[in-house]
Amino acid sequence: MKALLCLLPAFVLAQAPVVSGDAEISGLVGGKPLVIRTTSRLAGAIDSVKWDGVEFIDSHDHGRQLQSAINADVDGVYHVECYNPTEAGSVVDALGPKSTSRLEFLSVKDGVLETRARMAFWLAPGMQSHGQPAQNRKLLSDHVLTKQVRIGRPGMEHVIDYQVTFTVPDDGPHKILQFEALTGYMPTTFSEELRFDAKSSALLPLPRKNGEIRDPLVLSTPSGSHAMGIFTPDRPPQGQPPVGYGRFLFEHDKVAKWNCVFRLRQSEPIKPGDYSFRCYVVIGTREDCRLALVALTQEFAGR
Repeated sequence: MKALLCLLPAFVLAQAPVVSGDAEISGLVGGKPLVIRTTSRLAGAIDSVKWDGVEFIDSHDHGRQLQSAINADVDGVYHVECYNPTEAGSVVDALGPKSTSRLEFLSVKDGVLETRARMAFWLAPGMQSHGQPAQNRKLLSDHVLTKQVRIGRPGMEHVIDYQVTFTVPDDGPHKILQFEALTGYMPTTFSEELRFDAKSSALLPLPRKNGEIRDPLVLSTPSGSHAMGIFTPDRPPQGQPPVGYGRFLFEHDKVAKWNCVFRLRQSEPIKPGDYSFRCYVVIGTREDCRLALVALTQEFAGR
């Protein structure tokens, strides 16, 4: 095989140029530095979010980042993680220095981070999750994730503007598409779980329970000195499930997680193409996050 490779034309060997995933955007938020970093190791997914010198992301393998993913059915069979294109890579990438996902484009211009990546399936063919077999037949999917990230919005410095577009290929007649528009894995020091109540403009404590709610949520340190939350103004099409704001605690791995999930379910195959979602990550103190959620709720009220 090595001899055959030497005979390949140069244009074949160079057809997949390497795009660096190492990038950074930064700014002052509440008078304190906020730094967001991506890495080549994760195909341009966000590896680190630091504010006031505190790390908000518990980046470990190729699944615990600030990133996006899809879960889908295959021929009507749906199991979580069994057909699961994931921005940062595959479970087989483990703690290694490379990602099975393929970064195709990265740009930092005028304070905006933009990436485009072809996502890896989380499971390799032949693997299982929760006793169910992987439904993909290869490691690298044809699903593409494009994101644009900017620190701050007009009048809202404690907001990270995070826009994502999933390009779903015509690779099968999917009837279920679950878009994890955004998820953040955080250290368990962010142990206080709160939901934002729009009527009272308050952050209310949640009982410790894994699962989804319909209100935006925040994970905070007990003191309230550092917190992060999630809000989307987007609404699902009529007849589709409501937006899910999830929070989860994995005590064995010492990691907490939040996410923002959209679902499409229908009896006829779902059309391939682009599916875009707007997410706003709020960051700062607990009170900073509350005020940012008040402002976002007011801005998008009635839309």
